Amino acid sequence: MSITPVPRVAVIVVAGGSGTRLGAAMPKAFVGIDEHTMLRHALARVFDAPQAQVVVVAPAGREGDALTDAIAAAGDRRELVSVVTGGSSRQASVAAGLEALWGDVEIVLVHDAARALTPPDVFARVVRAVENGAAGAIPVLPVVDTIKRVENQRIVAAVDRAELSAAQTPQGFRRGILDAAYRTAAQEHTDDAALVAESGHTVVVVDGDALAFKITTAADLDRARSLVARHPLPATGARLENPPPIPRIGVGTDVHGFGGEGSLWLAGLEWPGELALSGHSDGDAVAHAIVDALLSAAGLGDIGTHFGTDHPEYAGAHADVFLARTLGLLGEAGWRVGNVAVQVQANRPRFAARRIEAEAVLSAALGGAPVSLSATTTDGLGFTGRGEGVAAFAMALVVPA
Repeated sequence: MSITPVPRVAVIVVAGGSGTRLGAAMPKAFVGIDEHTMLRHALARVFDAPQAQVVVVAPAGREGDALTDAIAAAGDRRELVSVVTGGSSRQASVAAGLEALWGDVEIVLVHDAARALTPPDVFARVVRAVENGAAGAIPVLPVVDTIKRVENQRIVAAVDRAELSAAQTPQGFRRGILDAAYRTAAQEHTDDAALVAESGHTVVVVDGDALAFKITTAADLDRARSLVARHPLPATGARLENPPPIPRIGVGTDVHGFGGEGSLWLAGLEWPGELALSGHSDGDAVAHAIVDALLSAAGLGDIGTHFGTDHPEYAGAHADVFLARTLGLLGEAGWRVGNVAVQVQANRPRFAARRIEAEAVLSAALGGAPVSLSATTTDGLGFTGRGEGVAAFAMALVVPA
């Protein structure tokens, strides 16, 4: 089993349409295109797109069916999938999906399962637009038909189609903006772009795709079936249970220069009388190397992903805070710490007298997992040899929880 890094993007797949216009006796997302449902096809494209947390919003009573489709589509990334129950309207369903997002998610895409054949490139274009600074972005296609305004079966005016575009999904937004728009929504909207625009934000457009058409009528379903017949989904051997994971090893390194304010903090200890290290937190290179090694072993990214300068809550934090949070991340992903070994390269401080104390502090912060610490100098070579800073190198073993 591979543990994937915590993603910054999430896709909420709304699968609550009634299927009335299809003449179906079931929710639309569970109507078959071939031997697979619309939802299964939609999720296959989602998992071919840039990596993301995936939240499927299913009608009440169909959560198990949604989970089966999601596991089949996810393959070895099933840990990215969750299923929640939708609400009485599309807007309520999306709100339920938002409640299920992980804390690291920064960009949210909302996608209709009925647009089951949307190519992965469309997802990538939407994500890229938001990454480049847009509050929101939606895929669109130009309107090619001549448009007329009609009242009482009579044409009353022509509409300039140059000003019109047909909106598709996925529609993507910065998470904070979408959350705020949903909190303050005063009425129902037909899509999320309208909701975000009402809250005062500009939504940009990217190129859509003809394959992202919405399956609404029987004719749309026939079209989808014809397209899928030429490009069927590969067979999968989906299982509700993953094979047992095996222990994994990770490597981490960190360096900090002297020049910070206050006391030196290193290996979880305060060193009175020593020069402080500079850094966003306390500059504890030993603790930071351990964090990187553990996250690497579990496949959860690196220290910048979870504790970087865009996380002001960790400014000035000490080793116990970093290691406790890392321990929590590992636990959520199904891992526990086996052991950690760290080597420190520095002229100062002298570790011999406090090595056992430092090991005990670091071990306690990791829930009692053994930590071994060694220290060396570099015979005057490099920045550590010149006394300009500290380097630390860590190896960590994680085992299934």
